[in-house]
Amino acid sequence: MVTSNRRAFHEYEILESVEAGIVLTGTEIKSIRDGRATIAEAYARIDNGELWLIGSNVAPYTHGNRSNHEPDRPRKLLVHRRELERLRSAVEQKGLTLVPLRLHLKQGRAKLDVGVARGKRLYDKRIAEADRQSRRDVDRALRERG
Repeated sequence: MVTSNRRAFHEYEILESVEAGIVLTGTEIKSIRDGRATIAEAYARIDNGELWLIGSNVAPYTHGNRSNHEPDRPRKLLVHRRELERLRSAVEQKGLTLVPLRLHLKQGRAKLDVGVARGKRLYDKRIAEADRQSRRDVDRALRERG
């Protein structure tokens, strides 16, 4: 895994996810392999029947030349037509959005997990934090006992 959007898991309730390919230029994939990509501020949008990743940052490749890529450009995501229609129908429902979850390499190609998400309310975040804390306490008690 190259990078993960931890903030998305905190801010949103993930209902389903889809793995998508990314259309990249030559120096972008080299930079991603170096681990120099961020998706924390990014989101996905459907425009004209195509899925786009907006707001992601792939740092310029250090050994690139004058034809290096633009870091913040929109990137096209590749999904099957059926998956795109399923995502479109989910987004048209009230309160759902598309957020990037993980960027990883699979057989040398960059893949992005895109999640259909619903925003969490403040009390949902508090409940999730309390559950995490109680699990930590139980694990700590079991380690000290055994």
